[in-house]
Amino acid sequence: MKLRIIFSIIASRLTRFGLRILGRGGTALPGKVALKICPDILRTLARDVKTIVITGTNGKTTSSRIVEQILTEAGLSYFANRSGANLIQGIVAEFAMHSKVTGKPKCDYAVIECDEAASVMVCKYINPVVVLVTNIFGDQLDRFGDVMNTLENVKAGIKNSPSAVICLNADCSLSASIAREIENQVIFYGVDTEIYRERIPEVSDAAHCIFCKARYEYDYSTYGHLGGFNCPKCGYKRPQPRVAVGKILNQSADSTTVEMLVDGETLVACISIPGGYNIYNAAAGMAVALALGISKDAAARALAGVESGFGRMEKLPLGGVSARMILVKNPAGCNQVLNFLSNMDGQALFVICLNDNVGDGRDVSWIWDVSFEILGTMGDRLSGVIASGIRAHEMALRLKYAGLPVEKLRVIPDYDQLIDAMAGQDKPVVIMPTYSAMMELREKIAGKYGLKDFWE
Repeated sequence: MKLRIIFSIIASRLTRFGLRILGRGGTALPGKVALKICPDILRTLARDVKTIVITGTNGKTTSSRIVEQILTEAGLSYFANRSGANLIQGIVAEFAMHSKVTGKPKCDYAVIECDEAASVMVCKYINPVVVLVTNIFGDQLDRFGDVMNTLENVKAGIKNSPSAVICLNADCSLSASIAREIENQVIFYGVDTEIYRERIPEVSDAAHCIFCKARYEYDYSTYGHLGGFNCPKCGYKRPQPRVAVGKILNQSADSTTVEMLVDGETLVACISIPGGYNIYNAAAGMAVALALGISKDAAARALAGVESGFGRMEKLPLGGVSARMILVKNPAGCNQVLNFLSNMDGQALFVICLNDNVGDGRDVSWIWDVSFEILGTMGDRLSGVIASGIRAHEMALRLKYAGLPVEKLRVIPDYDQLIDAMAGQDKPVVIMPTYSAMMELREKIAGKYGLKDFWE
């Protein structure tokens, strides 16, 4: 068995080395090679590593970066699957890269972003010390189907993590319900206030009580189905969080400053990445810090130094033009980008890149559940909209029905032409791509203007 572990690790490393020489990421294939040689390798490699698993629909990558920064601030050694390869093959590859050839770990901790469906098997092999659930939203209908299927996958992963402290979003009625079915220690986190000056209307993924099917009432709501929910029939309601954002002191295009209540102690934290949804990711990171016994002050300092993950509120160079790329994959995430855009000061160019490859989800009908109608009300604050990607024309049709003035809309499916169009004007750009569109467009921008590789 030990020889198989050694051969598996060596083969995985050689595979990645060869792929990197060819200029490719090498995020999944090295793990596939390792699993082919030793199907049980992850159990061995993870045995002596304190692993934090981060799962849920939206916010996994950014929450992972926040937790990484907290571990750095605390002086702890760790590795992470920074490339976003969050299926078992990519996770195995990272463990193999950060182990000695004998299988012994090089780091004490691992921060592992994990796909919701993959968490069932991954948690069984890893037995994490912390599992963080960001939220549960409808996503990739062709793969996950109903939102309850996603919830059941996450729940199964947690039940395969008997030693873990579970960090749950108190404002998400779906993920908060998990606490009723597990014996693990639970730390709730949430936001006690509305987070946008102006908020667009949204379709709820969980309008009715998960237990009795009565319609929820809300003391306040933040976005989607998140907020201060309560069921008037059975009494199920938002649990009291140990980590709660009580006030939003300042929001800008680059950061957010909040007042956070942590175990009854009030502290002020500056979150170095903007967007209302990142307030939740910051609170989630603080919950993980509590689970690991890291000081609140260290965690708060870490929030000010977080760098966005690739394509997640990432600043991109486009000559002299300021641009941000924000990955989307479902109505909830897309609506939050529109909230961010509509709350920006000054004019901006908005770019939407819609693909329907396997990584995006083949079914793109979700775009009709997004509140694109807000674009037609922005007036002069919106200098224009460009639809791009494989399904650019379908996206343009959706925008037409949303009431966007025709003179503000362009369709540019080709990414090279799109880059030239963005760089050839003088307004800030907000780019909203689906997954494969993000990877393709970012690679072209990286080649032209210079960026870190996506796995760095």
